Amino acid sequence: MNKHLISILTMAAAALSASAADIVATDAYVWRGDSIIQGVYTAYSPDGRSLISDYSAQPGFFMPIEKTWTLTRDISAYPQLSTPNKLHTAIYNLGLEEMINAVEPDTTLRTGREWPGVWTRDVSYSILLSMAYMQPEATRCSLMRKVDRLGRIIQDTGSGGAWPVSSDRMIWALAAFELYKVEGDRAWLEYIYPIIKRSMATDDQVVNIDPSGLTRGETSFIDWREQSYPRWMQTADIYQSHALSTSVIHAVVYRTLAEIADILGHSDEAQQFIIRAEKFYADINTNLWMEDLGYYAMYDYGREYPVLNPRAESLGLSLAILNEVANYQQARRITESTPTTPFGVGIFYPQISDMTPYHNNALWPWVASYWAMANAKVGNEQGCLEAIGSVFRPAALFCTNKENFVLDNGDIATELNSSNMLWCLAGNIAITHKILFGINFLADGLEFRPFVPANLRDERTLSGFKYRNASLDITVRGAGAHIASFTLDGREHQPIIPTNITGRHSIVITMDDKPIAPMAVNHQRNVKTPVTPIARIENNILTWRPVENGTSPDFSTYHYEIIRNGERIARTNSTTFDASTPGVYQVVAVVAPGIESFASEPVDNLPSYSFEFPDETTQMLSQEVSYQPFAVISGYTGNGFIETDHSTKAIDLDIYVPEDGRYSIALIYANGNGPVNTENKCVIRHIAVDKTRVGTLVMPQRGVGNWSEWGSSSVVTTDLKAGSHLLQILFDSDCENMNIDTNHALIDRVILRKL
Repeated sequence: MNKHLISILTMAAAALSASAADIVATDAYVWRGDSIIQGVYTAYSPDGRSLISDYSAQPGFFMPIEKTWTLTRDISAYPQLSTPNKLHTAIYNLGLEEMINAVEPDTTLRTGREWPGVWTRDVSYSILLSMAYMQPEATRCSLMRKVDRLGRIIQDTGSGGAWPVSSDRMIWALAAFELYKVEGDRAWLEYIYPIIKRSMATDDQVVNIDPSGLTRGETSFIDWREQSYPRWMQTADIYQSHALSTSVIHAVVYRTLAEIADILGHSDEAQQFIIRAEKFYADINTNLWMEDLGYYAMYDYGREYPVLNPRAESLGLSLAILNEVANYQQARRITESTPTTPFGVGIFYPQISDMTPYHNNALWPWVASYWAMANAKVGNEQGCLEAIGSVFRPAALFCTNKENFVLDNGDIATELNSSNMLWCLAGNIAITHKILFGINFLADGLEFRPFVPANLRDERTLSGFKYRNASLDITVRGAGAHIASFTLDGREHQPIIPTNITGRHSIVITMDDKPIAPMAVNHQRNVKTPVTPIARIENNILTWRPVENGTSPDFSTYHYEIIRNGERIARTNSTTFDASTPGVYQVVAVVAPGIESFASEPVDNLPSYSFEFPDETTQMLSQEVSYQPFAVISGYTGNGFIETDHSTKAIDLDIYVPEDGRYSIALIYANGNGPVNTENKCVIRHIAVDKTRVGTLVMPQRGVGNWSEWGSSSVVTTDLKAGSHLLQILFDSDCENMNIDTNHALIDRVILRKL
């Protein structure tokens, strides 16, 4: 299509929609009738089977942009949407076509046009959104691809060597159970149950080990450490932290295990899983809920003394609402309190000022789809509308389901971006099916709970929706949060369809058309925080340099808060503080509640003790080494280092503790078996003192062949009496990483710090 014709059609579409009521209107864009209008740009659908856009992306961006889309695939095998709104129809049909594109010849689900292969978290979230029922066979094949030879769920490569630095693999369990709810296949349930139990049992030894009851490891899916963590945090520090989203996943998996156990007749196990789930739910609320801000913290961090990162992280918040970790009052507050920008809810808020857009300063449509469903569950009409708009706007303007968008301007110029993105197209489809038609799969039936904002009041039909051995034609009329009438084949019926239904049936749902009680949306412009202070202690004086105040020109003043041992103890406008009281100190620059820098790297003036190993060596001999060094290893202390791999079941070290107290234990190590940001060779070891296990620590990868790059492991804290002790570094089956073959590091010394 030539540019002149596109321009004529665009102007015609704008004129036709000028008198239509606005469905969604923010300071950034308007969804009006069959068009999306963003400044000088317009996208529209003339027929429900094509999209035309005149959007121009940032000049020079290296990834492709589409200006038009026309349906070319046969989508007749999938539920057909009939609605007067052509734009909605086109975006839905775009989702169906790109879904077909995403099914590989081997019947697995491709992650994105630019991203081949099956990735655990990507495919699992996509399955939960809509692929379980839209592509059940591809769902099954994809999930089976993500089980390793030990019968465990695979954690995809991530920061520092995959699991347990990245620890959100258990989302697989929820996706696998969703497929059971769709199909009711008991054999599938019997297949997945031991895999989930086995994987969770290992997690309980390595990541679910803290008294806080939270799960250690990276925020779910946000797996570029610099995009969401302070620069000073090493991957070992990320393992030490506890993320909202990853903790919610583990909590819900325990509840899911209980449901599976009940179905399979394991009532005793089911009861134990329920107890674990309830404790998880309580611990998340105790440790991460921020009453003053009205939502959960994104994660805690900080080694021996964790502090909260008060950012609002939209996926974790959505999961907490949808899975009822948050009670109704909390869930309502979350939707009303979470900052929402003109382009929608960011992956988190506020943004990191000195970091490029990808997870930082970005909107991902599939996360926005979860946010839309969370708002619908609570009944936040405006929040739901704006979340739907934040998914439909980019699909229309870019004529594809793109991966992510810059939160400042809605453009695609992020670090990486793919078209035909699996979880984004899955979220596109879920908005129609799960919100406007209210389709909800249960283990014992198909439930309907439509939520139709007044601005989307219409009559919509979904024809040929497959449910087990039935085909359903579903019509929803009107608007509202509640059903006034539900009929099955013309007869009044409860809004739930039994699993044994067969044949073709007609469902008509009439909404009550009553106004939905208004709720707030916390509209905010996109804000960047001050940069992270860099602090040090000299002669018991804590000092730091003034920091830049982000990119927010009206935030002209801010102050510093001093943290000692995880507690905020002082506020100052100075850049020095008296640290004569021994402790672990951090500094944070605060603009307003929830708008603050990361806390500085912990510094301390505590007693510490270093212990070398007997029989140290300067040569690396393990057969598990992936990258043989070409130079002599350097940078160690003493006479050398020791080596640990699968053959090293226990390393004994005699230590002397000068006085009673609580101590942290860390190893100074090197792991050159892979890069910092990918692969899967993180080293895991248990620590025992006097034959009693006191914790688990990790030694993530520090760079390919970087055998002279020494750093600190995560830390274990324990109470020790004065005197001599036997410290042991232990390997057992719980310590198997995702690579399985290589679990190898060099250890220079042990550091004890008296807390």
